[in-house]
Amino acid sequence: MYKRNCEIKPGIEFPEGMQRIMAGVEYNGAAFNGFQKQASTANTVQAKLEKALSKVANETVSCVCAGRTDAGVHAGEQIIHFDTLAQRPDKAWVFGANTQLPDDIRVLWATRVTDRFHARFSAEARTYRYVIYSADIKPACMSQFVTWTTYTLDISAMQQAGNYLLGEHDFSSFRSSQCQAHSPVRTIEKLQFSQQGRFIVMEIKANAFLHHMVRNIAGSLIEVGRGAKPREWLLEILEGKDRTKAAATAYPWGLYFVRAHYPVEFDLPHAPAGPVFLG
Repeated sequence: MYKRNCEIKPGIEFPEGMQRIMAGVEYNGAAFNGFQKQASTANTVQAKLEKALSKVANETVSCVCAGRTDAGVHAGEQIIHFDTLAQRPDKAWVFGANTQLPDDIRVLWATRVTDRFHARFSAEARTYRYVIYSADIKPACMSQFVTWTTYTLDISAMQQAGNYLLGEHDFSSFRSSQCQAHSPVRTIEKLQFSQQGRFIVMEIKANAFLHHMVRNIAGSLIEVGRGAKPREWLLEILEGKDRTKAAATAYPWGLYFVRAHYPVEFDLPHAPAGPVFLG
């Protein structure tokens, strides 16, 4: 009997009748213990998705994501794929799964793809946004969706400091001690700040990320933005390759996985990059 294994790399021959479905998923991660399924808890985004999709398929479904997110981290458009023998129209996967999912997880779209597509291995880059809310008073309605600071941040200084991180580097200084990646070398293609009223947004795109890399970078750039450290400090940290020299890890609430980037051959549909309250 063919055993479905969505973690296998693309190009493995499918048995007759098997199809691969790709989907875009939005979720509020505040209530979950991260995306990845865990033996110790069913309260993960992956576990909820698989349960819902399995009901639509009337068979056990296992899914793979483009980038695993930690507890408290959100997604504007996480990309997943799963393999199934069930024949369903695209809309059935979307609306059927959403009737089974909690309100803080939504399937945005779904489409059939070839077995050459793999949500994780086919991705060429990933983009995150980190949202900071700068105000004297902590927001009552958005405490789980932004990282709040009372500091007035100099985003010009943060941008100039962030520019030191562009390109290929050893990011050991921004790597969690629990990171299991074989190499600390990553390539940051974009690191850009923008401001909309009291919202300050750091958008960062890289070929891949280390565990807590975005939050560790954000924590250090906030130190620069509030004037506690000079811009050149980021370069010193980067070159030092010592996590203990950088700032504390920023909170997860402001972090959003907003896009996975794939070769044009896959012709993915896309929802607007989130989070939605930024327009």
